[in-house]
Amino acid sequence: MNTNDIKFDEQGLVPAIVQDARSKEVLTLAYMSEESLQKTMKVGETVFYSRSRQELWHKGETSGNSQKVEGIRYDCDQDALLVQVIPNGPACHKGDYSCFTESLTEQDSRPKENRYQILDDLQSVLADRKATLPEGSYTSKLFQEGVDRIAKKIGEEAGEVIIASKNDDSEEIALESADLMFHLLMILTDRGVPFDDVLQVLEKRHS
Repeated sequence: MNTNDIKFDEQGLVPAIVQDARSKEVLTLAYMSEESLQKTMKVGETVFYSRSRQELWHKGETSGNSQKVEGIRYDCDQDALLVQVIPNGPACHKGDYSCFTESLTEQDSRPKENRYQILDDLQSVLADRKATLPEGSYTSKLFQEGVDRIAKKIGEEAGEVIIASKNDDSEEIALESADLMFHLLMILTDRGVPFDDVLQVLEKRHS
């Protein structure tokens, strides 16, 4: 991407929407100058421009909650950026996974039109747990124990699916398959692999 293609405003800034590359959750809205955008592309981590302090701001420089850049897109008007990242810790200064936690509308209770929405929801929850590691959480404990422990759980759950299949118990197969898929999503989140990458492989093989 050539930064000359970007239309900066009269203050020399462009809004940057930061999105978790794994869960697709919007993490925050910040601003970039041409200098901070170039530095972001150079160091591979988000560098913003602080309007209040009027200086460059390397996300995580003091807090440790950095954001590894996976890709940067700009919109059709060339005056806004979408920065896809793998967060190393919370995005919000309050310690939340995302800055967008409050709602102006009541939660929609209608059935979800997308019956696979639960996979997106799980990715979002797991990315949150990975970033914030709340105490008492099963997933936080596994993330802290590391990839070997998560991988072991995948092996255990795969074995349970095999046993359920041999027992020809449809309810047991569904339950154990759900456990297997959950831990598979965990390993993808832990290793920073978006589930979309898996879907792309399947699409390529299918075509």
